[in-house]
Amino acid sequence: MRLAFLIAVSSLSAATPAWAAEGGGGLMALRLSLMFWTLLIFLILFFILKKFAFGPITAAVEARERALEEAIANAKRDREEAAKSMEEQKQAIQEARVEAQRLIAEGRSAGDKLRTEMLEQSRVQGQELLDRARRDIQGEKDRAVAEMRRAAVDLAIAGASKVVEKNLDDESNRKLVEEFLSSLKPVEQKKR
Repeated sequence: MRLAFLIAVSSLSAATPAWAAEGGGGLMALRLSLMFWTLLIFLILFFILKKFAFGPITAAVEARERALEEAIANAKRDREEAAKSMEEQKQAIQEARVEAQRLIAEGRSAGDKLRTEMLEQSRVQGQELLDRARRDIQGEKDRAVAEMRRAAVDLAIAGASKVVEKNLDDESNRKLVEEFLSSLKPVEQKKR
């Protein structure tokens, strides 16, 4: 359009000296010949421009408009995809945080459970050691008492044989002393 306007102005400016040369009658005077030639030149230029210039210019403008619209649509789509991707990333981060907190809680729970199990196992082992030590002590005590009884029986037999001056057979003496000692209450039980 600008090109057509420039051509029309230049053709009018070319016709102005011819109009002024005719002797004018003022700026508003009508000159049919000048009007005819000006209109004819304008129409010829308009059709030439329409055929060769306006089509490509209009096509270029329309192509530029389409390109801009596509760029705007692409930018809008890219912005929506970026927002969607950002939202997905935020959600993935949130899920990762929840998963990490769950794993931490599970680890803490497993640690507490392991600590409790280890404490219980230590307590059980300690109790087993204590029970075993008590059994060992009781066994040693029983062996010591049995040994002391044998020694006491031997001493009693030796003392009795000296008193009586007569040695009875060892088996009957031993049986007699053992019966006597078992009739007595042990000294350790009285202290308890």
